[in-house]
Amino acid sequence: MGRSETDIQSNIRLELSKHGKVFRMQSGMFYTDSGAKIRIGIPGMSDLLFVGQGFTAWLEVKNAKGRPSKEQLNFISEMQKLGHRAGIVRSVEDALKLISD
Repeated sequence: MGRSETDIQSNIRLELSKHGKVFRMQSGMFYTDSGAKIRIGIPGMSDLLFVGQGFTAWLEVKNAKGRPSKEQLNFISEMQKLGHRAGIVRSVEDALKLISD
């Protein structure tokens, strides 16, 4: 059985925290106790934001079988166009490579 995205993300957060600040980004539709819908974040926003010395990186965490949505790919592309590091990562090694490039 493959590893869950939650497990992969937890391991990435732990390792990247040794190199800078890591923020878990929240996005999606949520409901209040009264049932009202609240949308937070930007559609396609990456799972993690890494802030290193003089740069940022956006990391979309996927497991071995996970596929990014069109919105996620668009978000990554837009961040790259703005000069940020951004990409899909499936392991701690992928994440370390992304912040090292």
